[in-house]
Amino acid sequence: SDWPHIDERFIEGRRRHVLEEFHKIIDLDKKCATILVVGAGFIGVEWVTELQYFFPKLKLTIIDFLARCLGPLPDSAAHYCQEYMEGVKIKEFYSTKYDPKSQDFWAKIELPEGATETYVCIGVKASNYFMPAEVLSDKGPGGGGWIHFNKHLQVVKKPTVDGGAVWGSGCVYAVGDCNLGCIGEPPNFEMPPIPKISYPGEEQAFHACKNVMKMDAAKKKGRQPKLMNTWWPWGAGMFATSLGPHDACFVLAANDKKGSGYM
Repeated sequence: SDWPHIDERFIEGRRRHVLEEFHKIIDLDKKCATILVVGAGFIGVEWVTELQYFFPKLKLTIIDFLARCLGPLPDSAAHYCQEYMEGVKIKEFYSTKYDPKSQDFWAKIELPEGATETYVCIGVKASNYFMPAEVLSDKGPGGGGWIHFNKHLQVVKKPTVDGGAVWGSGCVYAVGDCNLGCIGEPPNFEMPPIPKISYPGEEQAFHACKNVMKMDAAKKKGRQPKLMNTWWPWGAGMFATSLGPHDACFVLAANDKKGSGYM
């Protein structure tokens, strides 16, 4: 962790972290500091627009490796967010790789002296260290480490271990962003990758709870449970991106195809 003095497994640790960051940003705002946000996905866009609204003295820049912000979302959403950021004087640079050791990089984004503070808002990282290696993926976002699961959302072993057999007698479920997010291999997925956002996690939790209830009822009657299959959740196509406290864009009905959905 970049903040080893804080234990974020507990609410108090997270409160301390938020408070520390708040006071740090207040000091940066007083100095009219230069801030670089790396990654113009919805997290980066939300962060840079919140900073602009609440700390207006900051000089803000956001970059992304892709050709525009909000990579997989429809063009209408990207254009709306870019117009907002342009309107509040946030500098944007796209098709730009983050290379902090290169002076050419800093010159390209018009920060020849570098940034006072940089926030990296790209990628995801698995935190499933508490699970055995036999159920964790070797591949996937951030280099792997995601929990394998079946269509009932039960934890299973990786395909190379016992043919991907159910783990923990089928009594352990993995929902939301801790699981691999897909079933099968590209391009022939049994269930295509699901975004690691809150809405599908809620739907998957509901499916898992239904199956837990089915297992309990079947056990009391001494029979095998008939578990329901999960599916690519409707909520996986909903993306709410705030633009400060008074504006936002909302995308719904997106699917696993890039650029799908409606703002």
